Amino acid sequence: MKSKLKEKYNNLSLSTKISLFFILIAVIVFALLYNVLPILLNYPPDTINTEFDKSVSITYYAFQWLAIAVLIITIVVAYFKFSLKDLDNWWKNKDYKKDTVLKIRKKCSRFPYKTYMIIEFFPILITILILSITGSHPEILMFKIGTIVLSFSTLVGGVLLIVISKLLYPFLVETSTHLKIEKTNKFLSLKVKLLVQLFPGILITALLISLIGYSTLTREKGDLLNSYYKVYLNNAIEGNKEDIIKNIQSIDFSNYLMNDTDFFFVEYPDGTVKTSNGRELSSFFIQYMHDLSPTHENRVYDSYTIDAQGVINKVEYQNQEYIIGIYFEILSFGTFFFFLLWSLVLFIFNLIILMYVTHSLQNDIKRVVDGMDNIILDPSKITDSRLPITSNDVLGDLSVSFNNIQELTKRNIEQIHSSQDILIERERLASLGQMIGGIAHNLKTPIMSISGVAEGLTDLIKEYDSSIGDKDVTEQDHHDIAKDMQVWVDKLKDYTSYMSDVITAVKGQAVTLSEEQSVYFTIEELVKRINILMKHELKNALVTLNINIGTYDKIQLNGNINSLVQVVNNMISNAIQSYNGKPDQEIDMDIYKEKNNVIIKIQDYGCGLPKKVQDKLFKEMITTKGKNGTGLGLFMSYSNIRAHFNGNITFETEEGKGTTFYISLPLE
Repeated sequence: MKSKLKEKYNNLSLSTKISLFFILIAVIVFALLYNVLPILLNYPPDTINTEFDKSVSITYYAFQWLAIAVLIITIVVAYFKFSLKDLDNWWKNKDYKKDTVLKIRKKCSRFPYKTYMIIEFFPILITILILSITGSHPEILMFKIGTIVLSFSTLVGGVLLIVISKLLYPFLVETSTHLKIEKTNKFLSLKVKLLVQLFPGILITALLISLIGYSTLTREKGDLLNSYYKVYLNNAIEGNKEDIIKNIQSIDFSNYLMNDTDFFFVEYPDGTVKTSNGRELSSFFIQYMHDLSPTHENRVYDSYTIDAQGVINKVEYQNQEYIIGIYFEILSFGTFFFFLLWSLVLFIFNLIILMYVTHSLQNDIKRVVDGMDNIILDPSKITDSRLPITSNDVLGDLSVSFNNIQELTKRNIEQIHSSQDILIERERLASLGQMIGGIAHNLKTPIMSISGVAEGLTDLIKEYDSSIGDKDVTEQDHHDIAKDMQVWVDKLKDYTSYMSDVITAVKGQAVTLSEEQSVYFTIEELVKRINILMKHELKNALVTLNINIGTYDKIQLNGNINSLVQVVNNMISNAIQSYNGKPDQEIDMDIYKEKNNVIIKIQDYGCGLPKKVQDKLFKEMITTKGKNGTGLGLFMSYSNIRAHFNGNITFETEEGKGTTFYISLPLE
């Protein structure tokens, strides 16, 4: 049975769940208010849910609050259904488009607090509207009821805030899994959120203490004044009953009355009422005097509160019945305001303490967050400084955990750097080994040529040696032999110069990548090294490298030329491999100036990069070569360009049509 109910509940929409929770909370609160309100406000006896109640208030007390409850619940539930329609539809259809997900997350973060504000103030308006229609509640009573409703509405809003936040939690979890969130957009600070959630408890405590104190004081003082005025009313009637009836407004009653606001009154047989100070009695007072006071020891109340009361006596005069009474105020609005003011002072005092506590709590958490952000932004700048442990609670544990994470992260980064250096060195050595294979082939030709030069020079030396003393050998013959020897020497210089260039290129690529060698070099020097080092690989793959540098060959760059050569060579190697062994293909390399940058464009017409590789390129060590690749190539290339040239690498690719890389190098 429970499992079926749980399944039915889980299948309900978000708006329905929130509406059900609100109805449940509202019913409990209205039931509580229905029973507590007459006690807090000291409703006079027999004035609610009686015929007297209906006659002075159009309808019964129960019907008034039922109308208030039904109207508030109906409107708020309609608000939930309308406002949460988009969330209900999203949960049903699960649209993970970025704009839609962001909109849903924004709604989830703001809706609970928006609802809190509506629930806090909306019930007051409905309550005052309904009670105003009855016309039986004076302003001071409306103010008191509004104050109580505000406190309970705030409590309901706070409870509903927690409930709604919990029900929206699955939405936030679901959307966060489909959205990379690097930084949250703060709608409310943690301090404000804590204040909003704790505010209802403080407010309702302060108001209830104030109202309970006020109602207790009013009740006790009312009983004392009632006893006092009963005695003095009897004395006054016994002494001058006739004068009171005939000349009530000309008699000095100051000896009998406690306050200036108190007064005598007489109701004549025809229903006319005269008062000693000319003030009129309310219809509530007069009706209570007729209908209910006889059953309550001739005690009369002025409204649905005991702040003002009266005592009466029925007397016979000239065979007619008169009612003589004293109207007295127990506590004035000023007294009520005094209680309310001190309640407000108490509330503000507690609120200041709460603000200090929440501010301190937010700062403690913010220190940890800032520390985490520093680790994320630049892990290399992790220091040995530790957060101070200032409390023996969960916040202290949080600081301890952060310190441990910082220390562990630092060790891990050091280990990663060490492992990364080893991986990079292995990649460099592997590339160097492959390159040396090509260099060996490149050096073979000039070495063989040098060997041929040596043999040619040897023959010429022998010929010259045998010509010494030969009378048939002319001076011109000696010049011709010298000329031939010079030709061989010039060839030797060319071969050795080429070998020197090869050795220089190889030596530059043989240094460790961690060595910083920032020098000025020209585009021409760069291209020369690339041609030397890539000649063999291009020849073996039967791929042609077309280099176009136009008039930019003399442009000077500053940086590590060896790093740049390795980056370009790596990209050319990738371009060769994109053809998957297909011969007679081309790679275009264009070098040109764009604004204040030199652009090296390397374009192939091969297989292109898969989508999964495009998303991770330059961010992770990823390879398309399977077990034959380490994934370090482009990762290293990007790191080198950023580190040694403050430049950037971008790319364009289309599967089946090729890839173009752009190396951007800023000029000084």
